Amino acid sequence: MAAQPILGTLAALAIAAPTGAAGQQTGLKATDLFALADRAVAEGRPADAETLYRALARDPDIEIRSEARFRLGMLLEREKRYKDAAVAFRALLDEKPNAARVRIELARVLALIGDADGARRQLRQAQAAGLPPDVARLVNQFASALRSSRPYGGSLEISLAPDNNINRATSATTLDTVIAPLVLDRDARQQSGLGLKIGAQGYARLPVAANVALLGSVSGNAMLYRQNRFDDISTSIALGPEVLIGKRDRLRPAATIGWRYYGGDFYARTPGLTVNWMHIAGKRGQIETGLSATRASYAFNDLQDGWIYDGSVAIERAFSQRFGASITLSANRQTARDPGYTTSSGGMAVLGWRDIGWSTVYTTVTYRHLASDARLFLYPQSRTDDFYRIGLGAAFRKVKIAGLAPVLRVAWERNRSTVGIYDYRRLSIEMGITRAF
Repeated sequence: MAAQPILGTLAALAIAAPTGAAGQQTGLKATDLFALADRAVAEGRPADAETLYRALARDPDIEIRSEARFRLGMLLEREKRYKDAAVAFRALLDEKPNAARVRIELARVLALIGDADGARRQLRQAQAAGLPPDVARLVNQFASALRSSRPYGGSLEISLAPDNNINRATSATTLDTVIAPLVLDRDARQQSGLGLKIGAQGYARLPVAANVALLGSVSGNAMLYRQNRFDDISTSIALGPEVLIGKRDRLRPAATIGWRYYGGDFYARTPGLTVNWMHIAGKRGQIETGLSATRASYAFNDLQDGWIYDGSVAIERAFSQRFGASITLSANRQTARDPGYTTSSGGMAVLGWRDIGWSTVYTTVTYRHLASDARLFLYPQSRTDDFYRIGLGAAFRKVKIAGLAPVLRVAWERNRSTVGIYDYRRLSIEMGITRAF
């Protein structure tokens, strides 16, 4: 029987037949279909091989569909279709999370896509379960040398965001002041709405030496509402060197500038300097430290103008191939012309995530305390805040379209403040799409 008619028949069956029916209807065993796919690869017909692998990936036998997904991923990687390869490897890992070889291949294609952080995370998960000594040595070398090799790249995420407090405002109708109770305008009180959230980022990298590259990035975030007076749009640009130090450290100093617009009007400009240091801590962990100093200039209130100093330390660890967590400690100091706007704050955020079947679920818990240096003239007390946030989320990779999968996030916030205008509650939901790997 000629190979070409068989491949045409199987292509039709892959589309029309129910799961596992292609091999039964042709009378061929899975081994025969794999042999045909290998022959198609050898003869330079990758599209035919892809059709066969995708048909086999629907087989009811987990071992057959796992082998098909692995071969499909390797084929797509050779074709430089790295995102499609990542989706195939991720689908295999959703059913067989202990497949260390597959997780390493996923890390490799993530690095080729430009997602070095995601690649490191996959390597930490692979090493969490233990690897044979020879494989572990190769993985250690890969982890030590890992850096994004793509000269440019980017990402985009879009979601619908119903929110019961889009302006993070108090629900009170009056506000105590040193003069008399102040009746708040409707826009100064809690507003609900349905928003469109858009987040995007892009980067370009220019190698200048063996361990040094010039890295430029641009990012933007937008919350858009029907009530456009609450639209919140921000964007930033960063430029600086990326330096690899030894086998475990990466340093990224950069000059930055950011802009924020609220309700369609210019709100603030923040030029500054940042430095980020990432250290690989053993086989399972990573430590990332960030420092920044920015000069804030506000359009509507010169008394808020001043410097913003931020510092953070994040420790991430993979506990198994399906479970990991991180803890972040942060501190902030914001100066201003009016000491009532000068504040100091510190906080902690804990993140835990777990792969469950075809989904990744996560939870976050955040606490932050803020205190001002003095009270503002209008208010009877200086500002002291206690901020709490609990977030839950899940990405559902069972449903995939063009390498994207639906994601759901729910967050509850509570800010207790001695100044009533800063005291609020908030419940928000995001329903969007993110990458399926």
